[in-house]
Amino acid sequence: MPIQLRQIALVAEKLEPVIQDLTEILGIERCYVDPGVGFFGLENTLMPIGRNFLEVVAPVKKHTAAGRYLQRRKGDGGYMVITQADSRATQAAAIQRALDSGIRIAHETVREDWHLCQLHPGDLKAAFLEIESDQFNDFNGYWMPVGGTGWEDKVNQTRTIDITGVELQCENPAALASTWGHIVDADPITTEAGASVALNNVTLQFVAIEDGRGPGLSGLHIDVREPKKLLEAAKQRNCYITDNLVSICGIRWYL
Repeated sequence: MPIQLRQIALVAEKLEPVIQDLTEILGIERCYVDPGVGFFGLENTLMPIGRNFLEVVAPVKKHTAAGRYLQRRKGDGGYMVITQADSRATQAAAIQRALDSGIRIAHETVREDWHLCQLHPGDLKAAFLEIESDQFNDFNGYWMPVGGTGWEDKVNQTRTIDITGVELQCENPAALASTWGHIVDADPITTEAGASVALNNVTLQFVAIEDGRGPGLSGLHIDVREPKKLLEAAKQRNCYITDNLVSICGIRWYL
């Protein structure tokens, strides 16, 4: 598969309490703050999980898109599925398939060899889908949203190894899986539990809405090395649900 998940963005009312929950429970470390998000009225912090990244954004001004998203989803939660293509041609083909399907571009940035394209969450129902390409397209290395390089020494996989799945809740899982699958050029698989689409390194899982919060990025599946310590930290920070599930930033984290 020529498209890889590189980053998940979450949105929170307040940034620092969520960053503390994530670092204390998952055992991951901060690696980068992007001053560029100030243009959108936001502040953020990024943390590596394996060779990929977790970002949290929070509004610092009124009337931001992120603030409206918080209101619509009734609190903290998932925001963006951010991917990297293995070439500019792969990225261009995915964007064209989206446009041909009536999917709007919500935001686009082209800067020298870096091209970022965000597809509209109103058309994709559950979240933004961002597809990026840069001069390297290295799935395990250079990543422009964290400044390229310089983050490698912040990778801590003692407790949490990597993200393995993304849960997207929606009204019609099979139909939405078909839409996302068409964009990334992957055939969806439908089961009794919902539907799924495979990227290079994770599975996008489309499920029915059961929490009353409407469509959205509702969960993440993670591979863990020290579940006992993770669960102990979750209990201390009031994020424990079961021995296989914790809740952080309005997201279900499946161990």
